[in-house]
Amino acid sequence: MSRRSSRPKRSAAPALTAASPCPCGLPAAYGACCGRFHAGDRTGESAPTAEALMRSRYSAFVAGDTAYLLRTWHPATRPPALELDPAMRWSGLEIVATTDGSAFHATGTVTFRARYRHHGQRGELHERSTFERVGGAWVYVDGTFIE
Repeated sequence: MSRRSSRPKRSAAPALTAASPCPCGLPAAYGACCGRFHAGDRTGESAPTAEALMRSRYSAFVAGDTAYLLRTWHPATRPPALELDPAMRWSGLEIVATTDGSAFHATGTVTFRARYRHHGQRGELHERSTFERVGGAWVYVDGTFIE
């Protein structure tokens, strides 16, 4: 779920509040779920597992939070800037499989399906993402699209 560009900015996305259902699909409010990780630059809280980071990054795409996406991207693969397509509307996340990625691992993978609408057309992104710990925090390294 990456898109490279020359300048960072937030896309026009539906407003999320702390009380909104979390876009990641877990049965919690955004503020108590992924929102707390998005605020991590202020609170110091980071995702405890690769799956939690995957979910929070998906929610950041929904929220248009490019700062969080860049902050949680591995320094070796992170683009210098990120611009999200304002016509992209993410509509659901399904975690298909995870490998490692717990508090006891240094690496992990998360395979997922993310549904979206783009200019009125439905689509689905199926990807296996790789995660690694850097300085104790989980970061996104890269992803492989699955047909």
